[in-house]
Amino acid sequence: MGDILGRKTHMGLFILAVAVISAAVVLLSVNIRQVTVIGNSRYTENEIVGMLFQKNLDWNSAYFLLKEKTKEHIQIPFVEDYQVDFIGPTHVEVIVHEKSVVGYVSYMGSYMYFDKDGIVVESTDTALPGIPEVSGLKFGQIVLHQALPVEDSRIFEGILNLTQLLSLRKIEVDGIQYNSRGEANLYINKVEVVLGDGSQMDGKISLLADMMPQIQDLDGTLYLDNYDENKEDLVSTFKKNFSD
Repeated sequence: MGDILGRKTHMGLFILAVAVISAAVVLLSVNIRQVTVIGNSRYTENEIVGMLFQKNLDWNSAYFLLKEKTKEHIQIPFVEDYQVDFIGPTHVEVIVHEKSVVGYVSYMGSYMYFDKDGIVVESTDTALPGIPEVSGLKFGQIVLHQALPVEDSRIFEGILNLTQLLSLRKIEVDGIQYNSRGEANLYINKVEVVLGDGSQMDGKISLLADMMPQIQDLDGTLYLDNYDENKEDLVSTFKKNFSD
């Protein structure tokens, strides 16, 4: 009787071991075949995929899931974090949460990018397209992940408001320059736009958007600093630059 029970126990363990091995073989044979990336604008989908799947083993569904649950996410410049969801055994969705960047300043040969709160979030050796350079600010020593040490922190409210309005109107600028009085000038190709102080900025940028088709290929200065929304006739002045 004992021998029979022993043989049954061994047989049960053998069957269990075979089942476990078979399940492991099945799991290790399932690979990710489709990756969907959403929320990305700084990087292409292929670039994100290349960062997350650097080894052949990363494409194995079981291994990638284990790595996702047990290891910290890789650090990607201009990305706050990312979320990985398994849509199915062979389909992964990556949701990218990008850092909010409103501009950059040049500092000791590097380009220091800051967010709406003035926190320096990234540093690069080359300027990235689509992000305006902000010049004319006075600041001390810049430290990554700390606030940009400007004399008047309120200026970031003006920078945020201005960049949001430019984004809303789909106006791309090469640079934003502030003078000592906190007045802003925009630089778009060969056009300089004088905005003056931060008052009535919504109206100024709205007028600029209406004028963009006429001025974007010109060389000169557009004066919007005297804009007054209470006047019936909105008057702006454009002065062309004439080369010798």
